[in-house]
Amino acid sequence: MNDELQIILYLCLQNRFFVNGLMEKNIFAKLIATALNLQERAVANTLSLLEEGCTIPFISRYRKERTGGLDEVQIAAISDRFDKLQEIQKRKDTVTKTITEQDKMTPELQKRIDDCWETTELEDIYLPYKPKRRTRAQVAREQGLEPLAQILMVQRERDPERAAERFVKGEVKDAETALKGAQDIIAETVSEDERSRQQLRNAFSRQAIITSKVVKAKADSDEAAKYSDYFDWQEPLKRCSSHRLLAMRRGEEEGFLRISISPDDEEAVDRLKRHYVYGNTPCGKLVAEAIDDGYKRLLKPAIETEFAASSKEKADEEAIRVFAENLRQLLLGAPLGQKRVMGVDPGFRTGCKVVCLDGQGNLLHHEAIFPHPPVNKRMEAAMAIQKMVTKYQIEAISIGNGTASRETASFIKDVLAGRYDISPSRREGEMPQVFVVSEAGASVYSASKIAREEFPDEDVTVRGAVSIGRRLMDPLAELVKIDPKSIGVGQYQHDVDQTKLKHSLDQTVESCVNNVGVNLNTASQHLLMYVSGLGPTLAKNIVDYRKENGAFTSRAQLKKVPRLGPSAYQQCAGFLRIPGARNPLDNSAVHPESYPIVEQMAKDQGCTVSDLMKNKEKREAIDIKRYVTAEVGIPTLTDIMKELEKPGRDPREQLEEFEFDKNVSTIDDLVEGMILPGIVTNITNFGAFVDIGVHQDGLVHISQMANRRIAHPLDVVKLHQHVKVRVIEVDHRRHRISLSLKGI
Repeated sequence: MNDELQIILYLCLQNRFFVNGLMEKNIFAKLIATALNLQERAVANTLSLLEEGCTIPFISRYRKERTGGLDEVQIAAISDRFDKLQEIQKRKDTVTKTITEQDKMTPELQKRIDDCWETTELEDIYLPYKPKRRTRAQVAREQGLEPLAQILMVQRERDPERAAERFVKGEVKDAETALKGAQDIIAETVSEDERSRQQLRNAFSRQAIITSKVVKAKADSDEAAKYSDYFDWQEPLKRCSSHRLLAMRRGEEEGFLRISISPDDEEAVDRLKRHYVYGNTPCGKLVAEAIDDGYKRLLKPAIETEFAASSKEKADEEAIRVFAENLRQLLLGAPLGQKRVMGVDPGFRTGCKVVCLDGQGNLLHHEAIFPHPPVNKRMEAAMAIQKMVTKYQIEAISIGNGTASRETASFIKDVLAGRYDISPSRREGEMPQVFVVSEAGASVYSASKIAREEFPDEDVTVRGAVSIGRRLMDPLAELVKIDPKSIGVGQYQHDVDQTKLKHSLDQTVESCVNNVGVNLNTASQHLLMYVSGLGPTLAKNIVDYRKENGAFTSRAQLKKVPRLGPSAYQQCAGFLRIPGARNPLDNSAVHPESYPIVEQMAKDQGCTVSDLMKNKEKREAIDIKRYVTAEVGIPTLTDIMKELEKPGRDPREQLEEFEFDKNVSTIDDLVEGMILPGIVTNITNFGAFVDIGVHQDGLVHISQMANRRIAHPLDVVKLHQHVKVRVIEVDHRRHRISLSLKGI
């Protein structure tokens, strides 16, 4: 082949791949748009942006013209469906290749495969051609019994045994052996038939019952007791909530329960026979027997496995959704801000670990105090607290909500109120505020590589107290350092698909970080790595550059950071803030690519950008339609105007002080009917857990949340919300507290 011909052939192949890729992308856009009820053009543009390497937060915030204003949830859904379609396409390629290699591919079959975008349907098409273990049916086929199976299926032969005698040879010793082999072929054929499988799926969808039974040998063990509700349990699968299904599956995984899913077997088999058995003939009876065998041995187990997997997947998705929403609320918790904070990790026997932090969260001092039994050095502890508050000009005190939390908070408030015989050196109005914060995950952080790098010379107790103090100042900045699964706001987080869980939680953290924005000059490496377009390497390079060159004075200076190229700069710049920058837009969510628009607006109003941001009248005089271009439309211009009004605004709420009922400190103090203040600590599908200050969270069941029917507890409460609850039941034996939000 000469060089010119080679070049022509190469170009033809490249063009074919390009055309196929373009067609595939268009098909994907159409399929996704239909599934999500979105405009096809918006989906196609979003896929292009994702393909270019744009992140979801960036697309949502700065490319509204191209996406039609899609939000992060919609863009994430497009991305996830695109990934699934790509997986299906790869599977289709494998199926096509396998069937083609068997020389069984036909134009009709190829078209069915090309048009199929459902995994279940594709696997049904592939099943008869799928390489499998040497089955009983395969053995029968090798013995030449497939024609006999076809004779039986037609059901016109009056004497099947006589027909079977023609196939007696070799390993087939007699007519009975031949008929059994033929029945094996029929059983497998019926079980692999698409119509049979779909019919049984419909039966499972309508009427499948999930049943849970205890493993008798382990029924009396202490470990099994936590699954006692499911020792003899059954309910329709379609009504089984995600938390019950996950609980049963965990019990099964641990060997305490046996789970099965089944429709009405008799009805399901009868329906199958109607399609394959044509009358009460000798052949018909043999076919019916084969169907009974195929149903029990092949078809039902296969579909039960499908529904076990799909129901688990659905339960996983729901649990992950709740976990992600809880995490979002936790990360977006109200920050105290850059105040001098005392962090306290409370304890009885080992004492309280106390740290003092400056406004940037740097450790200034630490020590341990022992105000509680068995040591009881209350006076020494009081003097130490007073001294630290004065010396380090503490503005707020953050106390972990674990063991001895209530006692420690009460003690510190007494010290600040001057109830100990020591000379108070601060006026009443200057007393620091006292907050109780969740310490979930603090111990995980304290032993982590991140904590060791931050505080190589301190032990885990000091690091834990620092985390408690910092999460009061800025929950987001501190909690991103901890594996979300260790924060304690999930439901069966160790039982769900870990890959999907990590993907969802990483997306949630990234969304929260970029929604709030990050101070470029104070953010830790771990916080920076979640900023759009960055990652571990660029985050570290930014921190290293900051150490070597001092604080950033402009966003443009980011371009000098090693390996931070134009694409990464485009993605990250709008989410990074520089308070006190020469250009005030550097401390706003206005993207640098839009700076010329704002500068033109200011010029048209006869003022500087800074004056425009301060002067409401000048902003109101702007007609944004004048600044519309081919690339910049009304959505972006509207966002710019909002940002000029409140540059760099923090979307999080203001922090509020909270105090438990002083008369209640243990579960023994509770009386039915009491109305108490509490803090929502966790939200699940079935209700919300509320801390009322007795070292045991109470449960507000979903039925006790409102005087109306609600779809989910998140419709009524949010994480860390301050609520008033009524005690409706106290189970001292099982340490369970039932609470209600109704009528309060």
